[in-house]
Amino acid sequence: MKRTPVNNADWGQQFLMNQGEVIEGATRHLHLSGQVALTDDPDGEMGLGMLAAPDDLRGQLAAALANIDALLSEAGMDRSNIVRLNFFTTDVDAFLANYDVLADWIGPSGVMPPQSLLGVQRLAIPALLVEVEVTAAA
Repeated sequence: MKRTPVNNADWGQQFLMNQGEVIEGATRHLHLSGQVALTDDPDGEMGLGMLAAPDDLRGQLAAALANIDALLSEAGMDRSNIVRLNFFTTDVDAFLANYDVLADWIGPSGVMPPQSLLGVQRLAIPALLVEVEVTAAA
């Protein structure tokens, strides 16, 4: 798979992102549903799992990213295959203050996928503070 960055300005690099990327030669695409800080425990709220890191955006972001790692692995991929990230949060300022969690997670992969960050009133479960959607290709 060949990735060609498309940028009309350099500001995105400080956030480890390109404004766009041309992806060539990919034959497999993985689209993940929004990943949140829920563990694999069926006794959680609505039978969806137990909430990791209640009232802690930093901890919830780390837990959501760990879930993404597990799904990428299950699909035979890793972080270097990510071609798009979408973030939804109930607190944009807190998300940006904890951006280092994301930077430390994606930085070593050597990729800078396009990203979007949206502030929302609430997520599917009221205690959730962040949700991450991922598109990957190989």
